[in-house]
Amino acid sequence: MRKFETLLLLSPELSADAREGILNALKEVVEREGGVMEDVDVWGMRDLAYPVHKLMRGFYVRFVYTAPAALVAELERNIRITEGVFKYITVRLEDEPKAGEEA
Repeated sequence: MRKFETLLLLSPELSADAREGILNALKEVVEREGGVMEDVDVWGMRDLAYPVHKLMRGFYVRFVYTAPAALVAELERNIRITEGVFKYITVRLEDEPKAGEEA
């Protein structure tokens, strides 16, 4: 299993309860598909560099998890069909070098 990071950009028009519902649903997808959620980092409301869907602000959330590659496809499928999420990106994090290896 590899370590991944997914950054979500949620609509600023969502209520706190709606945001929590979306985040809990996505956490359940990770756990149901055999992944382990390591960190959920809520960055909060931030200004955007350029308009996205005619909005200049967005609510950022960062997930860090270990999972098989198939889980990433399923998580991104769920993100695409979830209303309120209008941008996302997933990247694989590099494995940390072991003792004695060069970085």
